[in-house]
This record gives sequence, structure tokens and C-alpha cells, in this order.
Amino acid sequence: MTYKEKLEDQVNQIGLAGMVNELVNYCYGLSKEAGWHDNPREVGTMLALIHSEVSESLEGFRKDINDDHLPNRKMAEVELADAVIRIFDLAGSQGFDLGGALKEKLVYNMNRLDHKAENRKKQNGKKF
Repeated sequence: MTYKEKLEDQVNQIGLAGMVNELVNYCYGLSKEAGWHDNPREVGTMLALIHSEVSESLEGFRKDINDDHLPNRKMAEVELADAVIRIFDLAGSQGFDLGGALKEKLVYNMNRLDHKAENRKKQNGKKF
């Protein structure tokens, strides 16, 4: 079964969006319990923190080192996990249906002409 077929199966079920939204609720809930939302948080700051985790992941890829806090895992992997946690926290704080948006975006991208391999190979096609 291809990933496209798997996604289409998930789109026809509650699974994908529900799983993502459960993770959003979990990450946001843990953040709230830890006191990170006791005072209003500026969205720009939260986005900058997401960016900082992505930058730390880049550094992990550049150095090919293990993480300081989870030494059994690569730094790049752990920092990407941190970015996802922060994204889910932000989505929860805003009341976003991130699972639904993700599911819709995946379906949309499956049908985009500029995402098809043959069109990316053409002159002026997306190279990355």
C-alpha cells in the first residue's frame, strides 16, 4: 500500500485528524499545567520559539551529534520533536483544529500539479 493510499484510508476515517488533535490537546494541556500559559503568550514569541527548535535541529544535522538530554537519540531528531511540541502547544492555545487542517492540506497537496514529480522536473518547476 502506498502512502497516498494509506492517507486516503485515514481521510475516510476519523483517525488522522483525531490523533493529531489529541496530541495538540496533550501538549497544550501539559504546557498549561506547567504554568506556561498563566500569562498571555504572544503568538510571535511562540513562533520564534518554534523556529529556534528547527534551528537547533539544523545544528544537530550539521554536527551529527546525539542530544544532551536524551543521549540515546540524535539531536536533530529531538529538536524536531521539540518543534512539534511547540507547534501543538501553539495550535492548542489558539483553539485550532490542526488535525483537520493537516488532513485537508495533505489531500490538497496530493492533487497539486506543482507537487507532481513530472512537473517539478520541467523548466521553472519547483526544485525544492
